[in-house]
Amino acid sequence: MPGLFNKKTNTLLGIDISSTSVKLLELSRQGGHYRVEAYAVESLPVGAVIEKNIVEVDAVAQALTRALLKARTSLKKAAVAVAGSAVITKTIEMDAGLGDDEMDRQLKVEADQYIPYPLDEVAIDFEVQGLSARNPGRVDVLLAACRKENVEVREAALALAGLTARVVDVEAYALERSYELLSRRLEAAREPVTVAVMDIGATMTTLSVLRGGRTIYTREQLFGGRQLTEDIQRRYGLTMEQAGLAKKNGGLPNDYVSEVLQPFCELLVQQVSRSLQQFFACGQYNSVDHILLAGGTASVPGLDQLIEQRLGTATQVANPFLGMSLSGKVSKAALVSDMPALLIACGLAMRSFD
Repeated sequence: MPGLFNKKTNTLLGIDISSTSVKLLELSRQGGHYRVEAYAVESLPVGAVIEKNIVEVDAVAQALTRALLKARTSLKKAAVAVAGSAVITKTIEMDAGLGDDEMDRQLKVEADQYIPYPLDEVAIDFEVQGLSARNPGRVDVLLAACRKENVEVREAALALAGLTARVVDVEAYALERSYELLSRRLEAAREPVTVAVMDIGATMTTLSVLRGGRTIYTREQLFGGRQLTEDIQRRYGLTMEQAGLAKKNGGLPNDYVSEVLQPFCELLVQQVSRSLQQFFACGQYNSVDHILLAGGTASVPGLDQLIEQRLGTATQVANPFLGMSLSGKVSKAALVSDMPALLIACGLAMRSFD
């Protein structure tokens, strides 16, 4: 079982499996400079992945196979992620003198205190966070656990495509890793800043709030870009596939912007505002310094300006590739179009350099 925090890895493909597509990314690094070696985005059939749960393993494997051919990568080892909602995390204190093997044995004995599932049904991993601020001689240890089936189904899909899952990460941690590439452009003199990342997928929107580069809040809601696709389908009598292509490539009637796109964007702004209000209701914060948009829907033209105008908070589309060089296999125009949807894949690919 690959660990949730595996560190000893060679170069890995970052593979993000969402409800509508698989995203694949290969990075290299020399010094502090990253280079995009290969990437691909390949669509999934409707229903293959539902709310981040893989339903049709074969369909996901076939999409991965097509993505590998498109990316022209020779790598066979990968990092994938499970959704944060599928993972239980808890920070506990342990004796600082314990080695990794001793911690592992002790956690397996005590894990039933923290995990509400039978232990034979879960994959467990841990990472030492540092010395405890409250108790000298002890360390804070982050315990993470998820059902084995969530890990095994991803391993199975990759195996059918000829890949090996060397790392199974958590989406929130992959997002944190990508944020490292963005933070230098966002952090102000009065560090740390509070940044809201809205990952707007096809069926689900995830709000992650980071403070000083660490996730302090995350929440998922069922809303995403598929609603816009369905609106296009209904109004213009298209199939879902035709509507999805028209949404991405254009060519819709003149009333599309005013009658379909603009109402959808207004609804999306309301969803962003509502998600932030739920975060503020927790009591510790009443504002954020920046909003970053990620996910495929983030590329809707003008969405960032509309959110900034309505909410009064600096908003921009996340671009983790700014300043990176590209290999000859990578189309800059295509990467720019897909970049908001590649934040998780980028964070996973960065596991190669831990």
